[in-house]
Amino acid sequence: MGAGQPMRFWEASAIIPLFVNQSGSARVRKLAEQDGEMTVWWGTLVECQGAWVRLRREGAIDPESALRVREEFEELRARWGEIQPSADVRDSAVLLLQRHPLRAADALQLGAALTWASGASTSRAFVSLDERLREAAEREGFTVLPSHA
Repeated sequence: MGAGQPMRFWEASAIIPLFVNQSGSARVRKLAEQDGEMTVWWGTLVECQGAWVRLRREGAIDPESALRVREEFEELRARWGEIQPSADVRDSAVLLLQRHPLRAADALQLGAALTWASGASTSRAFVSLDERLREAAEREGFTVLPSHA
């Protein structure tokens, strides 16, 4: 990537497999290696923390792994850029709920991505493993990554 604004917006479903082995882990890790910077929605922290807690409660990750995940996640978080809550994000999310079968949190993620893209979604990528959100992002003009999720 060149200097300036990152060209990829990362959604929470693509961040979690960076730290916990899941079906899409290899694909998103490859993309993360290519990204010098990562842009996310302000609420991504809450979504990811909720996932770690759930995985720990379900026994999918042990306490030692949970500590490693938390440390690695905090390193990533220190480097990413966040799209903050705003009337633009909220208003986009409301419109997205009318156009696509999304959950409210997903509409906020995509609304943040649209705000970040500033009307240039066709030249930006949206990184997600959530099929419903991928479909909506594609309809909104984003290139959706990774390919063949």
